[in-house]
Amino acid sequence: MSLLTDEIRALVGQQRVYVAPEPFGAASGRYFGLAIGDDNPLYRDPQFAREQGLADVTAPPTLICETNQYAGLPMDAEGYAGHRWGIQIPDTREVRGGNSYVFGRRLRPEDVVTATWEITDVVEKTTGSGAAMLIVTSRATYTDQHDEFLAENTETIIYVEIGGAS
Repeated sequence: MSLLTDEIRALVGQQRVYVAPEPFGAASGRYFGLAIGDDNPLYRDPQFAREQGLADVTAPPTLICETNQYAGLPMDAEGYAGHRWGIQIPDTREVRGGNSYVFGRRLRPEDVVTATWEITDVVEKTTGSGAAMLIVTSRATYTDQHDEFLAENTETIIYVEIGGAS
């Protein structure tokens, strides 16, 4: 069974753009730091941040790639309120393949984030057991209200054929 159809090929180059409805805010960085067990005072102490050459508190670098607060999307049936491509491939299971990050400058509380997602590649391969799998690579580029680069997240999602060759 081939998973790489003309419809799937046509996804390469498609983009979705999300502009946050408000500035990121200082609390987001502070709460994310607490959630991941990172007690860095840069995320909670404005005076300390200024002593380190920053204008104000900041956030852990990966927050921008792990939050969905920029998207303003409603929750789906699974309770997820972030970007999804909505790719449905019958008789497959979806597996996260991994992420690769590039970071620009630190996030500031006043930043209004724009996230631009783009499907950059689709490739069909075969698993070691002979099942078809489709690898979809997309890239999210995050910029601020002045179009200054903040971060980039390249993400791979794999669709593996269920009940394929063994």
